[in-house]
Amino acid sequence: MTQKPNILWICTDQQRWDTLGCYGNTAVHSPNIDRLATEGVLFERAFSQRPVCPPSRASFLPGRSPRTTRTRQNGQDIPADEKLISRLLADNGYTCGLSGKLHLSACHKSVAPDHERRIDDGYAEFHWSHHPGRPNNSWPTNEYDLWLRERGKAYGTTPVDGSKYVSYGMDEADHQTTWCAQKAITFMEAHEGVDRPWMFSVNIFDPHHPFDPPRAYLDRYLADLDAIELPDYQRGELAEKTAVQRIDHDGAYGGQAGFPYDKMDERDHRLVRAAYYAMCDLIDSQVGRMLDALERTGQRDNTIVIFMSDHGEMLGDHGIYLKGPYFYEEAIHVPLVISGPGFARGRRAQGMVELVDIAPTLLEAAGISRYAGMQGHSLLATLQGKDEAARDDIYCEYYNAMPWHPPEIDPQMTMLRTDHHKLVISHSDGDAELYDLAADPHEHHNLWHTPGHDALKLDLMRRMLDRMAWTVDPLPERRADY
Repeated sequence: MTQKPNILWICTDQQRWDTLGCYGNTAVHSPNIDRLATEGVLFERAFSQRPVCPPSRASFLPGRSPRTTRTRQNGQDIPADEKLISRLLADNGYTCGLSGKLHLSACHKSVAPDHERRIDDGYAEFHWSHHPGRPNNSWPTNEYDLWLRERGKAYGTTPVDGSKYVSYGMDEADHQTTWCAQKAITFMEAHEGVDRPWMFSVNIFDPHHPFDPPRAYLDRYLADLDAIELPDYQRGELAEKTAVQRIDHDGAYGGQAGFPYDKMDERDHRLVRAAYYAMCDLIDSQVGRMLDALERTGQRDNTIVIFMSDHGEMLGDHGIYLKGPYFYEEAIHVPLVISGPGFARGRRAQGMVELVDIAPTLLEAAGISRYAGMQGHSLLATLQGKDEAARDDIYCEYYNAMPWHPPEIDPQMTMLRTDHHKLVISHSDGDAELYDLAADPHEHHNLWHTPGHDALKLDLMRRMLDRMAWTVDPLPERRADY
């Protein structure tokens, strides 16, 4: 019997699609992920089902809608009966490991004083570090912090001169991104010659804020900071958009996290973007180390490698930083590159896909029966160079996922995106956004209140209702006719 493929699953946090050379960015340094794209399939249009961490992760790991998994908000615990892809693989002979962030349950010290609550997730190796250690905001079991302590180091950052928004972080050798990769490398080395398939999840915290790359990586950009583009924002564009965007324009997370757009000057904006790019560059360097380890141990030819992120980052575009209840491409369009045995090489898949599609793809690639609770679509045919799997539309949700906006706002929002249009409904206040992505690809002009779009609105709302209907849980399975 042919051995099932190994799986190296690299998931970054808050990395938008346009931060890699293979997606057209000419400023960043991403030779390793670019090479991965030439060796596999790059999905041009992959989308997260939620623009925030836990609901997205609780969706793509079991291959189910965020609403179905009942994990709709930061600070919620994923129910214990959810079946993660790691559990399903472990039940079928895989040894599963993880390094870094998982974030499927509440990760606040007030309710998780030791570590994140776990369900029966199938991980035999669990090297947990929700985020790099910070004073008064870390855990004694944060394994990255313990690793630093063993090496006589302590976590710390140094503000870049004159900046309120960017710091120099740990050197590359001591960085959490490097630690995450090293845990994967050690795991892969231990499985050299072992006749048992494995899956390792590398859950890097970067390029999630705070923006604090290693000095050596940031200084490459500081040498020519004026070459970094400014955010894509048209003054006054938020006047015709949802109220929560105007609130976050004055400070991310309802003003709780800083980054007040109009109080930041051009240097501030360029510096934040430079730091974000530098964090992406560091990720690429560590991806290179992991790919080298696969080659060195003779496992590359039988390993599926996935590179992706859970959602995007606004990065000042539309006058907003970080993330929240909005569905711009910057927030939901993510990188997705997959290579593996028998997969096409250098293919750029044009069709729209969702992150919820990854879990059923892995089961099919491993020859494992599809789990009845899954709602995603397998992408294996696309990966094998056959007919391209593509969705007619993309559906996303946001149900008061973060607690920092005023109670009268209480954002409850849904989005439907087609090839040419995007509709966002704000169920809290009855407002909406409508974009013509062909004429206005950067989503500056909300057409919802512009006359002449009634037929288009009706079609998109019907599609949205259809997608909502299909978020109904397929479980429990039917056992008889009646």
